[in-house]
Amino acid sequence: MNRVLVVEDNPNNMKLINMVLKRHGYETIGAVTGEEGVEKAGTEKPDMILMDIMLPDIDGLETTRRIRRIESLEKIPIIAITSYAMAGDREKILQAGCNGYFEKPINPLTIMNDIEKIIERMQS
Repeated sequence: MNRVLVVEDNPNNMKLINMVLKRHGYETIGAVTGEEGVEKAGTEKPDMILMDIMLPDIDGLETTRRIRRIESLEKIPIIAITSYAMAGDREKILQAGCNGYFEKPINPLTIMNDIEKIIERMQS
């Protein structure tokens, strides 16, 4: 697993996430809208997707649902990274098809370890 699609519209967050992923040996593919995320998920076939929830067109929940409908991507790890932290949001995020989520701001020193724990849980 080494190609990660990052769907994030904030340039500072995109830069930070890309830096962390590259430092851990991942190749990154960027998308700044939900529509672009769906398109790139289908064409690029990433190994994992990091999904912002607040996007300028369709939100990350709908983006995740659309990606899950692509047969070859139904099992891909999708992890939300969001500023949503309200009661019930975790359930909405998981029901949309995400395998886990992290609240912003992320901790660049621990985020990869946390992501890898989610992926390990999926594989066991």
